[in-house]
Amino acid sequence: MPYCGREHQVAHRNEHKRACNAIKKSKEKLDAEEVKLRNMPPDMFTPANLFEEQVGRFWGILDTRDYMRARYAYADALLKIESTLAVQAAFDNIRDLLRLCRGDNMGMRYVLPGIFLRLGRDQECYDFIKWWAIDRPDYDWSDMSLPYLDMKDEDVFGGVALFTKEYSNLCFTVAITLIKIRLLLDLENLQNASILCAKMPQELLDGVRSQLVSDAIVHNPRKKDLMEGKNLTSLIKELKSQIDDLHTAVYESNPYFWPAMLDPQRHLTAEPQPYSAGSIPEMQIYLQYSYASWAETSGAIEIIEKLEEGTFFTDEELGEQGE
Repeated sequence: MPYCGREHQVAHRNEHKRACNAIKKSKEKLDAEEVKLRNMPPDMFTPANLFEEQVGRFWGILDTRDYMRARYAYADALLKIESTLAVQAAFDNIRDLLRLCRGDNMGMRYVLPGIFLRLGRDQECYDFIKWWAIDRPDYDWSDMSLPYLDMKDEDVFGGVALFTKEYSNLCFTVAITLIKIRLLLDLENLQNASILCAKMPQELLDGVRSQLVSDAIVHNPRKKDLMEGKNLTSLIKELKSQIDDLHTAVYESNPYFWPAMLDPQRHLTAEPQPYSAGSIPEMQIYLQYSYASWAETSGAIEIIEKLEEGTFFTDEELGEQGE
């Protein structure tokens, strides 16, 4: 981990050591649980060859649950280290928990969006959330032949009704809000580049533009037009409207969330508690899942400040809305 100086390194040493010790202990626990599970003799409740033949069904087999909990504890410990390698390792472990248990009894689908976004994998995050957000009342979670998390390259500029409807999951709506904000920031940067760099040679201008966009635009079918500055004004207008709708949906789902995003400190260290929809404990756990992805996105929290203050739209934009 890089430090700005010796003093910073010394000050951080104890905290870093605690985090590393927690990782070591949780990994030892995980390894022990895996050995126990692999060596467990089969019986009427626990089939043989669990890791080979029961993939997707783990939680339904009681003896797998200590292993599943230990694996998440290890991933959670990794997330306490602020490095891309640690975040990637946590992602790999949590994503594999979903492979082992399709039905996701542990709620890992709510942990992953913030990690996707920390890794800059916005398009995959959007596809992942959209798959889970679609109702599947007749889906057989035990049938491994059915498609699972198979959405790919869905349109990130698409409408937000799926994520703003009543009973939409708060964590999903928050993550979609950040994806849309990142798109907005990208398009505003492209628009500014077109104005400021208009006299640059085209090759240099293309190079500048390529450094200004995130993963979701790189993978979008509209990439060529966007990079050339086409239709940016109308897309920016649409994104701002979507972000406003998402902001409202989050507030209606849990009125404590946005104020906590702007003043997060005590909530980030709160112990997880049983929660009901719209409660402070719900806000705290989802804030802990998502805050790092927001803090690591320059300008994102400032947009929430503007939305909370009522200054997100210009007077001209407000006038157009009133027409």
